Amino acid sequence: MVNPRMEFRSSVSSGSICSSSSGEEAVIGVEEWQGWGTSSAVPAMVMEVVQNLKGLEEDMNAQMSFGGLGGKLKGNFKVQEDKKHRATYKALADSEEKLQFFSARQIACRLLGSRGYLCQKCWLAKEDCMCSKVVPSMLWNGIRFWVYMHPKDFLRQNNTGKVLWQIFGVQAATLCLYGIHDHEEIMWDAFKLAGKCKVWCLYPNKNAPSKTVMDIVSCESTGDLDLDQQMTNGERPLHFILLDGTWNNSAAMFRRLKEQAKLVWGEEGLPCISLAMLGASPMHRLRPQPSWDRTCTAAAAVGLLAELHQLPEFSSFGLEEQAEAVEDGLETLLHALTARRLRMGRSITRKERHINNIC
Repeated sequence: MVNPRMEFRSSVSSGSICSSSSGEEAVIGVEEWQGWGTSSAVPAMVMEVVQNLKGLEEDMNAQMSFGGLGGKLKGNFKVQEDKKHRATYKALADSEEKLQFFSARQIACRLLGSRGYLCQKCWLAKEDCMCSKVVPSMLWNGIRFWVYMHPKDFLRQNNTGKVLWQIFGVQAATLCLYGIHDHEEIMWDAFKLAGKCKVWCLYPNKNAPSKTVMDIVSCESTGDLDLDQQMTNGERPLHFILLDGTWNNSAAMFRRLKEQAKLVWGEEGLPCISLAMLGASPMHRLRPQPSWDRTCTAAAAVGLLAELHQLPEFSSFGLEEQAEAVEDGLETLLHALTARRLRMGRSITRKERHINNIC
């Protein structure tokens, strides 16, 4: 039996990705990939999927075309590719391989479908680009954010995780795509080097005792290291994982993090923080959350920075100003999305999904 993965023919040389969705062939190298908000090389599986798409394009003697949300394939090419990728997925016996293939295909299609249409930095349609209005800021070097993003949120125009690296840069706020081995390996290598006490996940884990930002100080203080010196020098920074996806998808992402944490540290569970001062994000005007205690990714980062600033150990690092910079970025994104909706004659409000309110 022939493996369906091998039925796709590769027509692209190693080290480049080609797309003819616009009618012209153009190469996407590492520079363009990194332009979307990452510092990594092009993931191997993403490269493989794009090569397979190009091979199918040659076999059919037809150009792939995209449309709609998320860079979805269209027309007869979509029909044939759908048959191919379903056969490929079915032939993969291992659940890990299935996840990696699913994630890579989502990302590859979104990349090819967004080229020439979205601004690489802000992920908005080029006519709505907000980059000139975003004010960069320096995140204190004792903190590093990891935006752990579901593939279905990659290149979404109303995604808020992207605001973090737009403001702080890709080294301070690093994108890690769920199910992409290359990205997850980079993230976990950093966590192994840091140690469990330096890694925290912002997630309301109802199956474990709730922790607060005070527990960060307690954990640091139990070590043999000089906390004050580390806080001042930014040595071995604190790593904060921000789950970036729908709440249903986030649950699967959190399970994956817990499973990997057990493999790495041999212990059950991943240290999770629940924020005490969680407030409504400006984005809730366009994206209501399913309950009052949930918020968007960037707003969660704002809440974390604000709460850390209240602690004496962190009060001198300008975290309050850094939180305000992210809030300003969220307002900029909201205004850009609102202007687009108005221009297209669409409603700028969404139906509330919950009835609980914060007084």
